[in-house]
Amino acid sequence: MKPQLHVVVVSTRPARKGPALARWLVDRARAHGRFEVTLVDLREEDLPLLDEANHPRLAQYEHAHTRAWSAKVAGADAFVFVTPEYNYGVPAPLVNALDYLFHEWHYKAAGFLSYGGVSGGLRAVQMAKQLVTALRMMPIPEGVSVPMFAQLIDDSGAFAASELHERSATAMLDELFKWTTALSPLRASSPARA
Repeated sequence: MKPQLHVVVVSTRPARKGPALARWLVDRARAHGRFEVTLVDLREEDLPLLDEANHPRLAQYEHAHTRAWSAKVAGADAFVFVTPEYNYGVPAPLVNALDYLFHEWHYKAAGFLSYGGVSGGLRAVQMAKQLVTALRMMPIPEGVSVPMFAQLIDDSGAFAASELHERSATAMLDELFKWTTALSPLRASSPARA
């Protein structure tokens, strides 16, 4: 059985472009063939600012939205976060989504497709890597960075990837698969899978 990869659209803004990049990556990941791929959109998850009374490590969730988010994250083996950079940092919806849970994230590999201006969102990725390691995730070095992304969205709203983006995606997915496989025994013993 193939590992489950969730490609997560981080931005929830009305005029966001993240879904275009995420759809491209989902197609690339399916063509790669090593994962079962699911697109996850934080706008659709509609998680309010963390509203659980108990610490996530207790997994004593009071709200249906938290239980649904827990089940979705627990069911994945790896993630690619499709993230812009806001004010040189991680967008709040990603921080919030990560903070909702604890055990469900453990021992899963995390890749990043970042986009922005000149920096291509790399500062957001550097900050996000610190957050995911605190959740016992493995952020992989390979990723896809898209500087000046607005110039690569065509009139139909599709992302027009370059050869460099294609190669970067393949390298990221190859490495993500290696780490996902290597971490499998740890995930099997995690409380989120028990």
